[in-house]
Amino acid sequence: MFLSLPASPLSILSRAAKSTLAAVAVALCLSSCATTASNFGEKGYTEKGKASYYARKFQGRKMANGETYRRSKLTAAHRRLPFGTHVEVTNLQNNKSVRVEITDRGPFVRGRIVDLSEAAARRIGMMNSGVVPVKLEVIKRSKTR
Repeated sequence: MFLSLPASPLSILSRAAKSTLAAVAVALCLSSCATTASNFGEKGYTEKGKASYYARKFQGRKMANGETYRRSKLTAAHRRLPFGTHVEVTNLQNNKSVRVEITDRGPFVRGRIVDLSEAAARRIGMMNSGVVPVKLEVIKRSKTR
C-alpha cells in the first residue's frame, strides 16, 4: 500500500486560496520596498522642476480660488495641490527660498511645476531669468481636505 502525496503543498489549495496567497505575497514584497517619502500634498512632500512667475498684467484678476491676484503677496499656482497649502520654493541656482500659499491653478507649460507671484519671484532672485529650476516642499497642508 502506497500513500500518494501531492506534488507540492500548493496543489491541495483551491484556486481562490492560491489567488489570495499570491496577493498577500505581492503586498508583503511591496511593503518591504516602501519609502518614507510623504504622500502628495502632505507635509514633507517635495517636487523638483521649473518655476515661472506671473506677468504684471494679471494684477487684479481673479484667481482659481476666487480671490484677487496681488503681485505683492506671497502666493503661487500649482496644478493639483489644494488651495491653502503652504510650500517652500527653493531656487536651485542660488539656494534662496520663499514660503508661499497655493491660491491658483497652473502653470500649464510642460516642465513647470509652479507659478510664483512677483513678490515671491523677487525673494528667490528669478526676476531676470524668468524661469529657474526649483525644489518645492509642502510645509503646511491645506486645512480644506
